[in-house]
Amino acid sequence: MRVLVAGAGPTGLMVGASLARQRHDVLLVDRDAGPAPDGSWTRTGVMQFEHTHAFRPHVRELLAARWPEADAAWEAAGAEPAPLEIPGVGTVSTGTRSQRSTFERALHETARTQPGLTLRRAHVDGLWSEGGRVVGLRVEGEDVAGDLVVDATGRSGGLAPEPIDHPDALRSECGIAYVNRLYRRRPGTGPAPRVDGVAWGAMLDGYMGLVFPHEHGTFSVLLIRRTDDAALRDLRHEPAFEAACAAVPGIAAWTDPRVAEPLGPVLVGGALRNVYRPQAGLPGLVAVGDAVATTTPTAGRGVGMCALQVGHLLDLLDAGTDPAEVWAPFEQWALTAMRPWVVDHVECDDDLAERWAGVDLDVEATLVSSRICDAGAQDPRILQGATGYLGMRALPESLRAVEPLARDVYRTGWRPLLDPGPSHDDLVGIVQRALVGTA
Repeated sequence: MRVLVAGAGPTGLMVGASLARQRHDVLLVDRDAGPAPDGSWTRTGVMQFEHTHAFRPHVRELLAARWPEADAAWEAAGAEPAPLEIPGVGTVSTGTRSQRSTFERALHETARTQPGLTLRRAHVDGLWSEGGRVVGLRVEGEDVAGDLVVDATGRSGGLAPEPIDHPDALRSECGIAYVNRLYRRRPGTGPAPRVDGVAWGAMLDGYMGLVFPHEHGTFSVLLIRRTDDAALRDLRHEPAFEAACAAVPGIAAWTDPRVAEPLGPVLVGGALRNVYRPQAGLPGLVAVGDAVATTTPTAGRGVGMCALQVGHLLDLLDAGTDPAEVWAPFEQWALTAMRPWVVDHVECDDDLAERWAGVDLDVEATLVSSRICDAGAQDPRILQGATGYLGMRALPESLRAVEPLARDVYRTGWRPLLDPGPSHDDLVGIVQRALVGTA
């Protein structure tokens, strides 16, 4: 089978290399040339390339099963396991700690040596269709034929018109913005603070802080605010970011200049949306990865959701599904396996906005996933029942089984305490003072 893959991000590389390992003829087209001989790599148009990422267990599981050479290369580059201790359950795997750039380098460099896979640096003009079927791609004015075209163009979803009026389509602004910075722990400063799972987090007064450990002593710090919170927009400036980190005890333990050094500038996250895009319904074309579903980055589910999609698409093709029609069963699966995660993010993001606005919880209303899991701090049975959800082994609906327990917790009047750190107004003052004389 001749397969054309548009987009050489993680999804495109995992699809293309996996199919090439099954002796299919695969052409992967992307405008990015990949890492330069000197190791430098600027991912054009991929804002999140140098930003913080978490990798759910599904990513390594897919690589181990479908592309073990890439899995080995990623591990050799320093990828580390991220265990989580859950009372009454024990230690569970929440994924892998790694920089996104480390992950993509391992994939790209392994793909270059994969027989049957051709990487072509070029711009995809659009689809080539005949008789109502997609038969290839138009690549810089040239028609390139293929039995199956895979749209792995990412969140831009650019190969086919987005079916906005489709009843299953979903697009929602996350309502949050973030800034992040990459650091490295200084040698000889002792072990880093303990982190269970893929990240440490702090819920504060009108903002959040997250620390994501990576490989070889590197880690990223995120500060998250409401999109409409103009008073904290200046966190994008280095003096303000560093002052804010120093003011939050849990973050300061990581970023103290005596124990850590920054490895780059403060990076600003772009427009954040929760999106579910149904398939275009064109025979011969299937969209996969971020071209189907994107979610708020705070839960670290993005690449894991891509890996789940790649695995299911490969399973369908292995089972003999007609490549021209594979989009249809893939769509039916995605509606039940991917769209619920997007809905979950929409609900939790809306709830977070209400928390930051000071709205108290309506105990008798349906509780969103984050509220249910928060109550696990008071009743360990909740976290035991949420293990599948937390590891993305069970859909958000699985939390309904422990929702009554969470409701009972909230009925006592209990609410989660804010983590230590300045109030929103105090943080605004810290930011303003940090910028005095820097203009």
